[in-house]
Amino acid sequence: MDEQSAPVPYVNPWVIAVAVMFGTFMEVLDTTVVNVSLPHIAGSLSVTAEEATWALTSYLVANAVILPITGFLANYFGRKRLLMSAVVGFTASSFMCGLAPNLAFLVVFRIVQGLTGGVLQPVSQAVMLEAFPPAQRGKAMGFWGLGIVVAPMLGPVLGGWLTDNYSWRWVFYVNIPVGIASIIMTKLFIFDPSYIRRTAAKVDAWGIGMLAVGIAALQIILDKGQQEDWFSSHWISGLAILAGVMLVAFIIRELTTADPVLHLRVFKERTYATGVFLMTTLGFVMYGSLVLLPLFLQTVLGYPAIEAGIAMAPRGLGSFISMPIVGFLTAKFDPRKLLSVGLFGGAITLFALGSLNLQVGYWDIFWPQFFQGLSMGLIFVPLTTITMSLIAREEMGNATSIFNLMRNLGGSVGIATIATMLSRNAQTQYNVLGSHISMFDTQARAMLDQIRGGFIARGMDFSAATNAAYAALSGIVSQQAVMVAFVQLFRILALVFAVVIPLVFIMRRPKAGQPAAPAH
Repeated sequence: MDEQSAPVPYVNPWVIAVAVMFGTFMEVLDTTVVNVSLPHIAGSLSVTAEEATWALTSYLVANAVILPITGFLANYFGRKRLLMSAVVGFTASSFMCGLAPNLAFLVVFRIVQGLTGGVLQPVSQAVMLEAFPPAQRGKAMGFWGLGIVVAPMLGPVLGGWLTDNYSWRWVFYVNIPVGIASIIMTKLFIFDPSYIRRTAAKVDAWGIGMLAVGIAALQIILDKGQQEDWFSSHWISGLAILAGVMLVAFIIRELTTADPVLHLRVFKERTYATGVFLMTTLGFVMYGSLVLLPLFLQTVLGYPAIEAGIAMAPRGLGSFISMPIVGFLTAKFDPRKLLSVGLFGGAITLFALGSLNLQVGYWDIFWPQFFQGLSMGLIFVPLTTITMSLIAREEMGNATSIFNLMRNLGGSVGIATIATMLSRNAQTQYNVLGSHISMFDTQARAMLDQIRGGFIARGMDFSAATNAAYAALSGIVSQQAVMVAFVQLFRILALVFAVVIPLVFIMRRPKAGQPAAPAH
C-alpha cells in the first residue's frame, strides 16, 4: 500500500502548524533580510551597488513565477513530496548562496531560492487551513500570520546585525538549521489528504509558460522601473508590452482550456474575490510603508541602518501580540467587524505617521508603529479566515496560491509606487518651497544673514560665507521638501485603507459549521 492510499494518521493540528511555520518564516524572512547587506555583497563580490540588486530582483521574480502554480504542483506531485522538495531546495540553495564566489553564482542560487521558497507560503497555508476545523481556523491563521507579518519586519534588523557582526554570508547560512528542523518535522508530521492524487490530466504547458513569462516581466518592471525612469526606457516599455500580452493570453487560455493550471473560476465566489482584492491592498500598504518608514528614519532623521531597523521593531511587537489574540476573537465575533476595526486602526496610525515633523522623538515613532502592528493582526487574521471560508478543500491549494501571489504583487506595486512618488514628490515640493525664498522676502533674508554670520564667525571670508550660506539654505529647503513628501505619502496610504473599509461587508460572514475531519 503506497503513502497516498494508506490511512492518514491523526496528528495534533498545532504540531502541524509548527512544522509548516518553520519553512514559511524562513522564506518570508528572506524577502527582506538581504536588503541591508547589499552594499557588503557589492564590495565583497567586486560589483556595483546597482548590479548587486539583482540578488533581490532574481529572488522576487522566481518567487512570483512559482507562486500561482503551486496548487497545481501540489496536486500533480503530492503536497508532502512538494513541500519536502521545496524545503530541501531552499535550504541547499541558501548554503550555496552563502558560498557564492561571484555575483552570477549568487543570482543563480537566489533564483533557486525563489522558486523553492515560493512553494512554501501557499502550501503551508493550505495545510494549516485543512488541519484545523473551521471553528478554529482563526487561531490557526493567527499563528501563521506571525510569520507572514513579523518576518518582513524582523528581516532588516537580523540582516543588519548578522552583516555587522559576522558577514553577509551568514544572512544565508542562518537558514540552514531552520531548514533542517523543517525537513524533519515535515517528514514526521505532514501527510497528504486522501483527495490529493496525481491525476491523468494533461499538463497545461502553454499556460505555465505564458504565466511565467508574464509574471517575470511584470516583477522586473516593478523592481527596476523607478531606476530606469519607467517608460522612458525602451526595455521597460518592451517588458510592459510583453507582460500585458502574456497575462491577457494566459487568462483567456485558462478560462477556455479543459485542464487549466490555475482555476480562475474561483473568483466567481464574491467573498473570495473581494478578499483577494483586500489582501492585494494590504500588501500594497504594508510593503509600501515598510519601505517608506526606514527611508524616512535614515534620510530625514539620520538614523544608521541598524538603528532604523530597531526603531521599526514596535510594529512587529504589536503584530506579535495581536495575532494570537485576534485568532481567538474570530471564533467569537463577526470577523468582518474585526477586519473593519483593523483597517480603520491602520488608517489612523498611518495618519499619525503623516503628522510627524523634523523634531520627532523616539516615542513619537514608537506608538503609531505599535498600534499599526496591532491593526495588522486585526486585518490579516480575519481577512484570511473570511476569504477561505467558502473554498472547497479540493480547491484550497489553488485558492491559497492566488491569494499569496496577489499579496506579493500588491507589495511589489506598493514598493514601486512609493519609491517613484517619493522621488518625484520631493522634487516638486522643493520647487514649491524654493519659490517662496527670495531676497525680497524678509524672513529668507534674515535667515541667510544669520547663517552667513555663523560661517564668518568660524573664520570664512564674506564671499565664501555667502556661498556656504546659500548651500546651507538649499539643504534646509531640500530637507523640508523631503519631509513634506513623506508626510503626504503616509496620508495617501492611510486613505487607501480608509476607502476599502466598505468592501468588507460585501463578503459573507463565515458560518460556524461542524468541525471537519483533519486533512493534512
